[in-house]
Amino acid sequence: MKAFVFRHLFAVEIITFIYLITTSLIILAFLPWMTNAFQLLGIRILTLSFIITLAYFHSKFKLKILEPIRFVFLGSMLSTWYPETYEINKVISNLDYLLANLEQYFFHFQPALSFSQLYPQHWVSELFNMGYFSYYPIIVGTSIYFYITNKSYFEQFFFSIMFSFFAYYTIYILFPTAGPQYYFPAIGIENIQAGIFPQIGHYFQTHQSIITKAHNDGFFFHLVESAQQSGERPTAAFPSSHVGISSLIMLLVFNKKKYIL
Repeated sequence: MKAFVFRHLFAVEIITFIYLITTSLIILAFLPWMTNAFQLLGIRILTLSFIITLAYFHSKFKLKILEPIRFVFLGSMLSTWYPETYEINKVISNLDYLLANLEQYFFHFQPALSFSQLYPQHWVSELFNMGYFSYYPIIVGTSIYFYITNKSYFEQFFFSIMFSFFAYYTIYILFPTAGPQYYFPAIGIENIQAGIFPQIGHYFQTHQSIITKAHNDGFFFHLVESAQQSGERPTAAFPSSHVGISSLIMLLVFNKKKYIL
């Protein structure tokens, strides 16, 4: 079995194994406070089994179609691992107050709130929604492009993306923050304007109210809204995977720009 793992698993599958084992240990540590721990552990067992099964049939029968399926499966599971960070980290006291106080200390105001007040125009909102939603097709598009044009570089590219996601998700589990869209409605506008950012403990275990948006119309608004309704949770506010992964993709593309130009 050990020889099989190192001979027939892709590097990205091995790093997936490591992430799932690491988070399984965290879940076991939080077991007394979790109600769905065994469900989460079961998903991990099934995922690991499926990865091994795909790798086995791919290596044994040399079915070429199984190679892209292996990568697609790993990438698609991110839609499971992301909301799961909330299912795990909600047993830890929320830490948004630390970040809000730091921003208040450095800027003497809350950038997230002040920006929306300075630029309330609908087109500004749509522009940012477009940038936010573009994150998803950028990841998929660049992955497909490198798989078709430079498969050896694709494996490095895809490993880097997945490793970064797993690093982010581990931080999200151990450092639970929900961000202004959840934290601000929880503490109230009066506290924000007064520069008071109280601890709210385990508030998000039972509350998931999101801030009311100034504009609730527009093509990209509805795309972002659909994405958030399907997978958004009061989690993963810091550090920003949108900024980090997008920047990483830009660097990886720039590294191979001769294939793009």
